[in-house]
Amino acid sequence: MGELKNCKKCGRMFSAENGQLFCSKCRTNDEDDFKVVREYIYDNPNSTVHDVHEATEVSEEKILKFLRQGRLILKGEGVGLECERCGKSINTGRFCDKCAHELKSGFQQAFGGEEKKEAPASNAKKGAGMHIKKY
Repeated sequence: MGELKNCKKCGRMFSAENGQLFCSKCRTNDEDDFKVVREYIYDNPNSTVHDVHEATEVSEEKILKFLRQGRLILKGEGVGLECERCGKSINTGRFCDKCAHELKSGFQQAFGGEEKKEAPASNAKKGAGMHIKKY
């Protein structure tokens, strides 16, 4: 059995497994919102964050959270998602390709791993809107 914690979203007490921060009800609500957003983007691939919010009533903050988690990808630049390190406009995740590569290299050097020489994929896509990240 996990540690008893209060949900960071609703405050209800729950048994936390593997460092969970949210109760099962709040996690389910988030997944339901993600499915609604995913379906809308599937049918409307060139939508902006604001378009998706207006059509689905899922908050822009939650849509941006899905983008930061790498679950969705913006197709254009300048839509409000920025690298947490340098501030450059990005289309998914928390860091631009350059900063992600520099951070990875720094961690590898600090922990004795060898850096692989590969060119980072471009984070900028042509056109405006979003699409669903394929796993």
